[in-house]
Amino acid sequence: MAKFVPIILTAASISFVAWLYYNIAVYDQSLFEAFSNSFLVMLAVLLVACPCALGIATPAAILAGVGKGAEYGVLLRSGEYVEKARKITTVIFDKTGTLTKGEPSVTDVKPFGKFTENEVLRLAAIAEKGSEHPLAEALLKKASQTEVRLTDATEFEALPGRGVQCTVEGKTVLLGNRTLMQEKMISIELLQDTLAQLENQGKTTILLAVNGKPAGIVAAMDTPKESASEAVSGLKEMSLEVAMLTGDNERTAQAVAKQIGIKEVIANVLPWQKVEVIKKMQAEGKVVAMVGDGINDAPALAQADVGIAIGSGTDVAKETGGIVLVKDDLRDVVLGIELSKKTMRKINTNLFWALIYNVVMIPAAALAFLNPMWAAGAMAISSLTVVTNSALLKFAKFKFEKSNVSANQAKKGGAM
Repeated sequence: MAKFVPIILTAASISFVAWLYYNIAVYDQSLFEAFSNSFLVMLAVLLVACPCALGIATPAAILAGVGKGAEYGVLLRSGEYVEKARKITTVIFDKTGTLTKGEPSVTDVKPFGKFTENEVLRLAAIAEKGSEHPLAEALLKKASQTEVRLTDATEFEALPGRGVQCTVEGKTVLLGNRTLMQEKMISIELLQDTLAQLENQGKTTILLAVNGKPAGIVAAMDTPKESASEAVSGLKEMSLEVAMLTGDNERTAQAVAKQIGIKEVIANVLPWQKVEVIKKMQAEGKVVAMVGDGINDAPALAQADVGIAIGSGTDVAKETGGIVLVKDDLRDVVLGIELSKKTMRKINTNLFWALIYNVVMIPAAALAFLNPMWAAGAMAISSLTVVTNSALLKFAKFKFEKSNVSANQAKKGGAM
């Protein structure tokens, strides 16, 4: 556009001078009559070249795309993400709360040494009492069901991506994953067989240590969302690479990934390491989309080319994401990417027709085939064509549109 205006002004000026000379030299017109006719040619060039169609080609399509996305609960924050989303080559999913329901339930409590099952559960529940993590809620619910007495912990310290450390009744309590136990140099060799058995069943394991010694294992099971498998299948049909990125252990992550249909699993990753994984993929030339829901996912969502936040997740994740899925339906990830591709096709179509219009009409005006009135009408028609083409996006059909609409109708029917 920066070059378009000077080019048109130059073309209009050349047309004016050329026709002024031609009218006087060839048609033997008076200076006033030649000036008037030449001025009309120049005016026609300027009117027909008014860059309305080119100027609204992109915003009209983006506005239509954003509106269409809003109908399905897919919020596109800006045109920048529409442009990036169509180039996505790799989609990475967080596990807990994104691919899974984020509603784990405690399935096993395995005491070790002199500790009993109730003691392990009680200490674990006290340690997680102030946490908002889904596993904490599962522990507290289980403790409530078994009616164990919970006191307050002191010297509580959250260790991101690893677990928590606190003091309970004068005892130093550690609750977390293998990484935490390794950091504190607590041997868990004797627990490895039990850990493997639980993790091979797709369960998330939490290790408990008291005063520097292992005390037991708490295992919880979180089930995949109903829409997860269908979403992954849809992305693969679009020839996109799909991966899971999680802080959970390898065995549990692989078990969940197998149920959903994801082959590439990157496990045992701390929150800040997720950013490094994404940077590495970007360095390989991949355009990465990250789908997440929690505070721990926010840095990865920001680093990804396109951050896709689940609407049921934390406010931090939603603020960081370039695309926000209002519904807790992973099929909307496919819909969002598909919508971006369709919107970009509309933009390209708009630009094509706007360019064709200018290529044909500007020479026609410069050769005096159009008077200013017809030039103004042609310019208006070109703008109307672009707007109409963009509006047609409202009638676009998507892969999961029918199932989403059916689900919404079912919910409304249930509410009645």
